[in-house]
Amino acid sequence: MIDITQKFTTHRTSMATATVTVGKKETIEAIRNKTVPKGDVLEVSRTAGLFAVKRTADVIPDCHPLPIEYTKISFELLEREINISCEVKTIYKTGVEVEAMHGACVVALTLYDMLKPIDKEIEIGKIRLSEKSGGKSDYRLNSSGLRAAVIVCSDSVAAGHKEDTSGKIILNRLTDLDVDYYVLPDDEKLIREKVAGLVKQKYDLVITTGGTGLSKKDCTPEALRPLIDREIPGLMEAGRHHGQQRTPYAMLSRGVAGFASDTLIITLPGSSRGVTETMDVLFPYILHLFPIKEGASH
Repeated sequence: MIDITQKFTTHRTSMATATVTVGKKETIEAIRNKTVPKGDVLEVSRTAGLFAVKRTADVIPDCHPLPIEYTKISFELLEREINISCEVKTIYKTGVEVEAMHGACVVALTLYDMLKPIDKEIEIGKIRLSEKSGGKSDYRLNSSGLRAAVIVCSDSVAAGHKEDTSGKIILNRLTDLDVDYYVLPDDEKLIREKVAGLVKQKYDLVITTGGTGLSKKDCTPEALRPLIDREIPGLMEAGRHHGQQRTPYAMLSRGVAGFASDTLIITLPGSSRGVTETMDVLFPYILHLFPIKEGASH
């Protein structure tokens, strides 16, 4: 199965549809009147569909077991067609598209099985995903035109004794933005002056990496907290919570975030793992802060 341990939990929904075509109008009447010999066709097939949604991971090898929070199966009876819809919801790291389609498929097969004694011309039509929401694609905004800077705060990288990896991870995640890249030593005054200059130049976003730990040299929060006039505690709280589920050391990060004038400042850890996990949590969701800041609807 695909590794989803780094994914962020969101509210996800999917709707799948299927069509069953019958050979004669009397079949639909038998369904309406509940006179099919095998029983109440709609209720039995609905029950089968509910079981199918919950057991999807048991029959589709690459599907992850996940909590099914809600399933609704409904029918539309036409002259010679039965339209099936299967809606599934979860709060999890991956979507429920296959679960919804599996449910619709089993409902259609159950209808076929129950109706075949009275109708030999039943056909199962297109099974398709009609709607989905909740993945990262739903939160993507057009970020073109945003000006950003990535600052690596590290004595060893600044001195050329160590290659930067964390800053490069951030750069690779901001390919849609106009990004400048800087390396500074762990010097509180230099870091503050550099970021203050970027704020004056009206950069939209400044992301630092490094200097958020507890060593005597770690000073990034102290350098940048005085510049922040609108702190956003939830950003780093979300990052630490996500990291804490993966390593107990995440609680030791002292990163801060907020607006300095119109520039969003985010201070990330210095480790590659910490940067990757925090970027997974924050992006692309934090890009919604910019239209909100300008008073646009969201």
